[in-house]
Amino acid sequence: MEDARDLAERTARSERKRRDSFGMFDGYDSCSEESTSSSSSEDSEDDVVRSIPASLPIIKNNGQVYTYPDGKAGMATCEMCGMVGVRDAFYSKTKRFCSVSCSRSYSSNSKKASILARLQGKPPTKKAKVLQKQPLMAKLAAYAQYQASQQNQAKSKSVVPPESFDWGRYICSSNTVGAPVSCFKHAPMGTCWGDIEEGVRIEVPNSDTNLSTKVYWIAEIIKLAGFKALLRYEGFDNDTSKDFWCNLCIPEVHPVGWCASSNKPLVPPKSIQHKYSNWKPILVKRLTGAKTLPMDFTAKVRENMQFPFKKLMRVEVVDKNYLCRTRVALVEQVIGGRLRLVYEDDGLDDFWCHMYSPLIHNIGWSRSIGHRFKRSDVTKKAEGQVDAPAQLFQKVKDVDQSEEWFKDGMKLEAIDPLNLSAICVATVKKVLADGYLMIGIDGSEAIDGSDWFCYHAMSPSIFPVGFCEINNIELTPPKGYTKLPFKWFDYLRETGSIAAPVKLFNKEVPNHGFRIGMKLEAVDLMEPRLVCVATVTRIVHRLLRIHFDGWEDEYDQWVDCESPDLYPVGWCQLTGYQLQPPASQSNRDTPLSVPKQKKKTPQYKGQKKKRKIPVGRRAFSQSGRRRSSFSGDEEQSPPIYCIQGPARPRAHLHPIHKSESLLRMKEDPADGDEFTFTQGTSDQESNGSGSYYIKQEP
Repeated sequence: MEDARDLAERTARSERKRRDSFGMFDGYDSCSEESTSSSSSEDSEDDVVRSIPASLPIIKNNGQVYTYPDGKAGMATCEMCGMVGVRDAFYSKTKRFCSVSCSRSYSSNSKKASILARLQGKPPTKKAKVLQKQPLMAKLAAYAQYQASQQNQAKSKSVVPPESFDWGRYICSSNTVGAPVSCFKHAPMGTCWGDIEEGVRIEVPNSDTNLSTKVYWIAEIIKLAGFKALLRYEGFDNDTSKDFWCNLCIPEVHPVGWCASSNKPLVPPKSIQHKYSNWKPILVKRLTGAKTLPMDFTAKVRENMQFPFKKLMRVEVVDKNYLCRTRVALVEQVIGGRLRLVYEDDGLDDFWCHMYSPLIHNIGWSRSIGHRFKRSDVTKKAEGQVDAPAQLFQKVKDVDQSEEWFKDGMKLEAIDPLNLSAICVATVKKVLADGYLMIGIDGSEAIDGSDWFCYHAMSPSIFPVGFCEINNIELTPPKGYTKLPFKWFDYLRETGSIAAPVKLFNKEVPNHGFRIGMKLEAVDLMEPRLVCVATVTRIVHRLLRIHFDGWEDEYDQWVDCESPDLYPVGWCQLTGYQLQPPASQSNRDTPLSVPKQKKKTPQYKGQKKKRKIPVGRRAFSQSGRRRSSFSGDEEQSPPIYCIQGPARPRAHLHPIHKSESLLRMKEDPADGDEFTFTQGTSDQESNGSGSYYIKQEP
């Protein structure tokens, strides 16, 4: 009995020599020496930990981490490829394999042997068993979604991908910062990013090694930009030669302690392997009390990459050809929460918007508030189609319309959805139920109201009279109004109108966290398929001025700070969406001449714009053709008109008279199937709340 006990103790000591509490293996000679323990009592460990803010897991001085889970409930590991995932999603009744192909491949002994050899870094044996204690890190849902999106894009529409864009090099070269993930509540991890900051330690693959097997080492976050972080391997101190950028949400990033619990080798980079004869006391000293990622970080990323909208769900969406009405559309594709929608009665016409966009609503929304609606030609749902549940849509704030409220004819200022760079003089045309208003732009509206658009009373895209003047923003006067400069006092007197009461508007300014100069990824809602590299150039209360890098200032956009069309740096990489890099000098100076598309049946495309090719504007669209005018003359599929809080203005585009386009539209008879449901501060820029008022003039 004693001999057996001695043998067990010797085996345990041998194992401790081979792997210490940080998961360090003897991949290098310097790591194989007997480690000296820098032991301390449990009381002293707890005192060290309590002295540091504990919003992130704290590394104890024995290398372990608090509250590390022993296992993942409801998870399974594929016996063929090692992929970890939700057990219910696995193949077969026994849930042994992640897919049919893995199940079939498992029967091949040669395949099993080759996999084992690749994972263990040694020749396979005849009795090799697949993945004994060698589970691989779970593939994030983002990666699977990326593959699916690439396949769907190849089937549905040929897209010319731009050159790959290096966010890290771009940020370092311009010495800028990225907006924090916590600024984007609608983005994955936006509400649970926590205190991930500079100085946090993580475990990542070690690329500075000659070993044939995959090994890991500890790295420190030197700089953060959205999802991306500049990392430096532990032990390099002030040496930046091996610094690298990494997306923190990819599967290869882990909290400190993961290697030890997963039997993964933790090996120092070869450039510094001989810097210390024994690395363990160095790691103990440097990591004790340091912060690392939450233990459930990977699980949270996976959870945040699940989106409730599914293909073939039916929604009501604004008709981009007639802004005053809605139509039924089907969800065709979902990437990172962005939806590609196609109208139910026209499957060839598609456009993109976010699932939290105020453009989309549940089926029956139009009837409930009295909004105009175009009846679909489709009388029966196709197989698999289902109405999207009402709880999936973004909720609006409840309002009390029984007391003082908006009335028809009241004046205000609003972002023009047909010219997304402009805040214009506007009028309340019709009051709907549940706080919704139909708004028209003064001097440009159609006689039949076909260009009215719907804003909620709490929308951040409508403002009280005087907002632009107070905040030093250019207000676009009514077309044909010659008494310039425009004065609200004179205009109200001349038109016999009254201004909407200031107290009816949304004056809430959240502590959004954006700062001037921050980088981000932003949708160009003139072509909403495109997500572009952008910069915050101005902040006025909750409005952000977004500049598309590489293009002239005249194409900047006013966007609400909570717009679902703004994303952190690295969002495109995480979700598999295509990122449009800044315009190159060659594209800006030498635009190609592309023949125009033949016009289809005349449709109302909104306010026409003459589109010059200025220095610094996009010369090419994602499909490889030159950017179209907003009227859609040169675009196969016209862009969506964004009637939403996060408005997307376009500045100084030399518009042709809107009346001309409206007259052309009116030459066609209106659709016979359309009907209407009836139913009874100062001028300073700040992140805080500001006062809204109109200056009194004699």
